Amino acid sequence: MKQKLFSLCLLLLVAFGGKAQSVQDYIDSHTEIAQALMHESNIPASIILGVAIHESAAGKSKIARYLNNHFGVKGPNDNTMINSSYRDYDDDAASYSHFVEIMLNRPAFSRLADKYSKYDYRAWARGIQRGGYAASRTWASQVINIINRYELFKYDERPEGYKEPVYKKAYHSKKKKSFSSKKKTVKSGWYTVKRGDNLNALAEKRGTTARALMQKNGLKKSTLQPGQKLRL
Repeated sequence: MKQKLFSLCLLLLVAFGGKAQSVQDYIDSHTEIAQALMHESNIPASIILGVAIHESAAGKSKIARYLNNHFGVKGPNDNTMINSSYRDYDDDAASYSHFVEIMLNRPAFSRLADKYSKYDYRAWARGIQRGGYAASRTWASQVINIINRYELFKYDERPEGYKEPVYKKAYHSKKKKSFSSKKKTVKSGWYTVKRGDNLNALAEKRGTTARALMQKNGLKKSTLQPGQKLRL
C-alpha cells in the first residue's frame, strides 16, 4: 500500500511539478510585473523577461530558487540554505524591481532609456552588453534568441504597423571583415586620455567593455585622468 502511495505521489510530482517549471509558465507568472515596470521605466518588458529567463534559467537556477535572484546580481545574503556570492531578495518582484533600478541609475546603463524605445529590444540587449552587464560576448545574442523564440516582444505593446529597425551584420560582409581587421590594429595601440573622456565611451567606440579595458590596463577604478595612457 505504501509503495502504491509513493508511486502515485511520484507520478503527481512529475506531472504537475514538471509543468510548473516550463519556460512558458515562468513567462505567464512574471509578465504582469515586467509590463508594470516597463510602463514606469521605458525598458521593454521583453528585455526584462528575456534577461530574467537567461540569468535564472527560467526560475530553475539555485539563486532563483533559494535567493529569489532572477538577474544574477551579486551582493551579500543571509540565506543559510546556499553558499553564494549573489544577493538575496524578499520575493521575485523585488529582484525584478532592482534590475530596473540598476538599468536606470548605474552610469553604464542609465542613458539607454533615453537612447532606445521600449520596442527596440535588440538595441537594448546590445546596449546592456556593452555596458558590461555580462562577460560573455554572446550574451546579447542569447537574450535576443530567447525573446524571439518565445515571442516576448508581444508584451512590449508595440503600436499597430510597427516595423523593427534593420541592423547590418558586419561578419556577413567581406568588406566589413577587412574593417574588423583594421579595428583590431587600433585596439592593440595606446591611447592618451583627454579631458572629458570616460571608460564606458572609449570601450563602446572600440567594441569592448569598460571591465575588459580595466583588466587589460590593470585598473582598479574606472575614473580616468587627462594624460593617462591606456592600452586599447
